[in-house]
Amino acid sequence: MGTVFSFDLRDPVTPPVRRALEEAVAWLHHVDEVFSTYRPDSAISRLGRGEPVPERYGPEVAEVFALCQEVAHTTGGWFSHTPGGRLDPSGLVKGWAVERASRMLYAAGTRNTCVNGGGDIQLRGEAAPGTPWRIGIAHPARPGELAAVVTGRDLAVATSGTAERGAHVVDPHTGEPATALASLTLTGRSLTRTDAYATAAFAMGAGARDWVEALDGHEALGITAAGDIWRTSGFR
Repeated sequence: MGTVFSFDLRDPVTPPVRRALEEAVAWLHHVDEVFSTYRPDSAISRLGRGEPVPERYGPEVAEVFALCQEVAHTTGGWFSHTPGGRLDPSGLVKGWAVERASRMLYAAGTRNTCVNGGGDIQLRGEAAPGTPWRIGIAHPARPGELAAVVTGRDLAVATSGTAERGAHVVDPHTGEPATALASLTLTGRSLTRTDAYATAAFAMGAGARDWVEALDGHEALGITAAGDIWRTSGFR
């Protein structure tokens, strides 16, 4: 999907956990095969060109499209799986794939894990007994520096911004790149929705803070294009 995925397991790697890790890696490769917009042969690229896709991919594509429609409704249309008129559900798929990989590891018995998909992270348990996870938020205008550190347990963290890929998030109402924010980090419990909500909130620009304040179970840290930093009342 055009980025790097990593696993950080803080429990003993038993044979069942090792098998689950292999299955999780295979799952991510499968998601890439179905949904990557970087691959012209992926199912989603074929669908975008109006070509038929293998029937075996149908249930997964239907699930993702249903989730995209749900998030579009929740965000008042600020999330779209057709930004700029092009089929691209990447704003939700990466978080969805990472969250499912994390569940695979949990089902195998490991309780303290970090699954990271290009900076969008699903955390379970703790980094060490009595020690929460610490996630650094890169400063978009100062390479190598952190704007903040998020700490917590059983947490999802997703960031949308311009630091890595430039102005790539599209305002679905205008079809133009969203430029009011340089970075928007959202925290929640489920990475599927946290990742998608982060994309939508980034597109909102100046309206993101009030929207997240009213969004149950989520908090945000925003950095404007001018370099000002704001956070919602519950962001830690």
